Amino acid sequence: MEGHIKITLLFCSFICNIFVTLQRINIKRQTTMKKIIIAIDGFSSCGKSTMAKALARNIGYLYFDSGAMYRAVALYCMQNGLIDGDSIDTDALRARLKDIHIAFKADPETRNSITYLNGTNVEHEIRSLEVSRYVSPVAALDFVREEMVEQQRELGKEKGIVMDGRDIGTTVFPEAEMKVFVTASAEVRAQRRYDELTARGDAPDYKEILENVQLRDHIDQTRETSPLKKADDALLLDNSNLTREQQMDWLIETYNKIVSEC
Repeated sequence: MEGHIKITLLFCSFICNIFVTLQRINIKRQTTMKKIIIAIDGFSSCGKSTMAKALARNIGYLYFDSGAMYRAVALYCMQNGLIDGDSIDTDALRARLKDIHIAFKADPETRNSITYLNGTNVEHEIRSLEVSRYVSPVAALDFVREEMVEQQRELGKEKGIVMDGRDIGTTVFPEAEMKVFVTASAEVRAQRRYDELTARGDAPDYKEILENVQLRDHIDQTRETSPLKKADDALLLDNSNLTREQQMDWLIETYNKIVSEC
């Protein structure tokens, strides 16, 4: 019996040593590989943020949610009386723009990116349907986009980042080594948004969400400054019928191929 225990312990130790060695090899590989910028653009509610976060975790990169920055600005406008109905007080917003400080911090448990507006955690608030209603009109303002793009470029100076949004590959980082444009039908995206809000304990209306998705598509694609469009050198990913696992397999395979060629 004692001999069996010793053999078992030796085997467990052997497996642990292999695991540690593989981890060290992987860490060394990640630290020696050239760091790149990964830009993931696409329509609203395509799951860009979810896949970008997962990809960043898998390859040891930093993740930045550019859409959260515009949502934070929209929330600031709502909290400070800069929105009246469908009208935005652009003069007041322009004057206060430098007072809007947006930061990202990693959740200590999940390692997910948490959005802070002027020092306050607003991750839950910026995901509300009310903020979704105003984020596209706010993001369409040229002076807002110029300020956000400047901040986003500062975040990417050292590379080794994954950033998702509407114009990352076309405007923010046109030189990004890996560009992906994500799309899916409006109905599929509305259902995903409905499921997300329901899981949070909200009571959403599918028809209202679908109308919001279609309206945001129109605003995003027709705005004068940095309209939503696929970069000429971006890879198209239609995830209407893909699982998260299938998306991740495709992203990892694409990343490895691009990095090996750099």
